[in-house]
Amino acid sequence: MSNIRHTPTAPTRAKVLSAGERIDAHRHDDHQIVYAGSGVLAVTTDAGTWFAPGNRAIWVPAGTAHAHRAHGHLDLYLVGLPSDDNPLGLDAPTVLAVGPLLRELILAYTRDPDDDSPERRRLLAVLRDQLRASPRQPLRLPTPTDPRLAAVCALVHADPADPRTLAALGAATGVGERTLSRLFRHEFGMTFPQWRTQSRLYHALRLLAGDTPVTTVAHRCGWSSASAFIDVFRRSFGYTPGTHNRRA
Repeated sequence: MSNIRHTPTAPTRAKVLSAGERIDAHRHDDHQIVYAGSGVLAVTTDAGTWFAPGNRAIWVPAGTAHAHRAHGHLDLYLVGLPSDDNPLGLDAPTVLAVGPLLRELILAYTRDPDDDSPERRRLLAVLRDQLRASPRQPLRLPTPTDPRLAAVCALVHADPADPRTLAALGAATGVGERTLSRLFRHEFGMTFPQWRTQSRLYHALRLLAGDTPVTTVAHRCGWSSASAFIDVFRRSFGYTPGTHNRRA
């Protein structure tokens, strides 16, 4: 990332972003919780992209240069925490599940950022407790550093429905299957099928945020049928793609 803006204090506020709108690369001296109340949020750093639909939040540690992008109409809620207040003990961006109570706490805490009452401080204490109890989600697309791996990833991102095996993609880029398999595990900590599923889910969320029909999303993102897509989506997010926008 270049031209990174430095904003020492991470703001606590609510903000609306239109579909496709971006917040350019910046960093804070504080930690920040970024919650997508509706739509789909993508947070990108040099290390990769983390994505969150309407029942997920993204933890952004202090000092992390990051950019935001909205897919669909995005109600964005931001909660800043001082650098010495890290209830999660995490030093890398992480996607967190947001249950009904945590959602309401985030909405209430961002409603009046200038309120410094004892009641609001108690609200933050409960919010921090709920953060610690939130399950962490593997919703990340890491950025490849090896050019051989980057070439294969670019092919899949360009056409999520591409059915080619890792061996066939390797042949198209001049790299052996065993080498690529090793690179996926070494750089990403996951197999090629695991990574491709993450990539397809990210593309699927973006299409759903634009009100693309579920069957169309399934075929554009490489699933053999709508039912196969629905099954993977439900296991990943806890609800079906057909209810995605209604939940948001």
